Amino acid sequence: MKAWNGKRVLITGAAAGIGRALAERLGARGAALILTDRDEAPLAATADGIRRAGANAQHHVLDVTKGPSILQARDAIHSRGGPIDVLVNNAGVVFGGAFVDVPLQKHLDTFSVNVLGLVSVTHAFLADLVGRPEAHLVNVASAAGLTAVPFATTYASSKWAVVGFSESIRLELARQGHRHVHVTTVCPLYVSTGLFEGARPPLLTSMLTPAQLADEIVEGVERDRVFVRTPWLVKLVPFLNGVLPTGLADALSSALGAAGSMEQWTGRAAKVPEAPARRVAGRRRR
Repeated sequence: MKAWNGKRVLITGAAAGIGRALAERLGARGAALILTDRDEAPLAATADGIRRAGANAQHHVLDVTKGPSILQARDAIHSRGGPIDVLVNNAGVVFGGAFVDVPLQKHLDTFSVNVLGLVSVTHAFLADLVGRPEAHLVNVASAAGLTAVPFATTYASSKWAVVGFSESIRLELARQGHRHVHVTTVCPLYVSTGLFEGARPPLLTSMLTPAQLADEIVEGVERDRVFVRTPWLVKLVPFLNGVLPTGLADALSSALGAAGSMEQWTGRAAKVPEAPARRVAGRRRR
């Protein structure tokens, strides 16, 4: 993506956190923003703020877990400007805690939003991207999609699914001759949006801010990078997991503090009664 000016960019989970920071960056570059979220009030407030800053932005309520909501938003978006050029799948949830202490519905919600929602939105809008002269699909995964994360089992596994989906659709598009549709998978460590309250970044790293990650995503898309892995430690994970014996890789993860990084996670909300040993909470925006 060489230039953003006039490009129609759809961002899910745009009311706060990474989505809002990314919208601010792209709005300043002249993109025509299409902001979506399931929560109407904060979404409208974010869109209003971005418009006051001089950017072109429209907003639509969209719940990625509900097919009719996705299709209604797609129809409204098409009626207000036509197909999109860039899709950023950012909406997601986090529920931490020991696996059996987290209510089953929280695990199911994680997959519903992080995997099925992402797939559903991509399915609804991929034809737009294929039909444009230059297009980009951005899937916000996580460093947790590259390695094991105890006390975040379904979150990590949902992000493994996002990485696998992104890589598969990237190669599928290329084999179909749609090489003008680039795919970037974003794999950050913990981001200070509130969803990861209590989480401890591994040694020699720190929490990313939404602004920092937004800058890296913009650069990654402009350079047509297949992955945005950040910070530096995340870049080493695929190599280390590929060459080290399992026991040694596990020991290194423990020594760096990665394996225990979610043990003290609290998230934004109060303790849920069904989980007696650990707190479980989450929000749809990152």
